[in-house]
Amino acid sequence: MGNFRVPVPKNEPVYSYVPGSPERAKLTKELNRLKNTQIDAPMVIGGQEVKTSNEVAMTTPHDRKHILGHYFKGGKSEVEAAVDAALKAKPDWEAMPWEHRASIFLKAADLLAGPYRYEMNAAAMLAHDKNVFQAEIDGVCELVDFFRYNVYYAEQIFDMQPGNPACGGAMWNRMEYRPLEGFVLAVTPFNFVSIAGNLPTAPAIMGNTVIWKPASSVVYTAHLIMQILHEAGLPDGVINMITARGSDIGELILKSPNLAGIHFTGSTATFHTMWRVVGENIKNYKSYPRIVGETGGKDFIVVHNSADLHSTAAAISRGAYEYQGQKCSAASRAYIPKSIWPKLKEILIAHAKEMKMGDPDDLSCFVNAVIDKDAFESIKLYIDY
Repeated sequence: MGNFRVPVPKNEPVYSYVPGSPERAKLTKELNRLKNTQIDAPMVIGGQEVKTSNEVAMTTPHDRKHILGHYFKGGKSEVEAAVDAALKAKPDWEAMPWEHRASIFLKAADLLAGPYRYEMNAAAMLAHDKNVFQAEIDGVCELVDFFRYNVYYAEQIFDMQPGNPACGGAMWNRMEYRPLEGFVLAVTPFNFVSIAGNLPTAPAIMGNTVIWKPASSVVYTAHLIMQILHEAGLPDGVINMITARGSDIGELILKSPNLAGIHFTGSTATFHTMWRVVGENIKNYKSYPRIVGETGGKDFIVVHNSADLHSTAAAISRGAYEYQGQKCSAASRAYIPKSIWPKLKEILIAHAKEMKMGDPDDLSCFVNAVIDKDAFESIKLYIDY
């Protein structure tokens, strides 16, 4: 390990988006710029931007007629090229001293926390329909933490070495940590920018090369993450971002003999399918793929009768309804003692009446749009029921 130690930022500025603050003015300016600019978000394969004739509009969830730009849907040739690029980049990337790999992601953290902060916040607000608070804590703060803490955790892993017995220097034990034998597939969800940035980069920090499939509804912010990683110095082919059909990914990536791992967050049904495909093809892989996945759940809150009612009400309101409840961590039920329920109910109803719904560029709004028409129809179906 030498003397390398993960740098800890000191005295970082506090960002406030209250009315009249300079941060709010800068964010508003960036929101207006992105709203009035259309971009192309090509795939990135082997460091090259790849476009196809299958162009797809990227729209804002609260106004599906407002086009932010276009991404390009790939097919079998693009998927195959991504596999080849990941395998080609692997020898040099895994041979790079880990401190050099780490420095790239620490640089990405600094870029995101600094010059890209307002652009990422505005992008998350427009493409994901997050309110300003959700955009800041997810698209910037948490992703910056992922980049920095993952480097810190990697440092701790490499520091874990076996002991050397006192035997006169005749024996010296050392553990060598190697990346997986092949490439890692990262499949990321729409609801967290931070997860989209974390799932492909965590294995890359450890020396793996990655094929990244972001959610089709939020390619806009995935494109920005790739820009930041490129500016931070990520070599070509280490992370290859593709926007391809699920059938092509299943056939050409999940069944590839070189599949070494899956890093997934998304629906339970999709994860079941991926796990099944891996199981059906287990004899064809060069090594057993590591499968890491997180899917949706039903979080609950248990309230003790000694709880502070206003704090509890705030936790319930925000836990259940922030980001329109589109989180695996969203509270879906609460168990509350009868003795405190009447008063707590009054406070919760008052909170609900204060929640403002509208476009995310109105920074006073707490609730914005759900991600797409399918989500809207699913929710409406349950309300009607």
